[in-house]
Amino acid sequence: MASSDVKPKSVSHAKKWSEEIENLYRFQHAGYRDEIEYKQVKQVSMVDRWPETGYVKKLERRDNTFYYYNRQRECDDKEVHKVKIYAY
Repeated sequence: MASSDVKPKSVSHAKKWSEEIENLYRFQHAGYRDEIEYKQVKQVSMVDRWPETGYVKKLERRDNTFYYYNRQRECDDKEVHKVKIYAY
């Protein structure tokens, strides 16, 4: 999956909140499909995460500004259905 031509085969929308959905919400809020695309675009090997929860802590947007996220859940129930889950 390290090659830059990895494209998703299918997409679905989240039905209920989970830790995976929380992290996908954060990546998509910053303008990326998921962690795979973020690592490809930004050429990084690791993503900053909160040690207590494992949630994404900081992401760099495509315009080189940063989003900083809280330790707690940020994806409200009303936002869950907007999160896209990509299958590779």
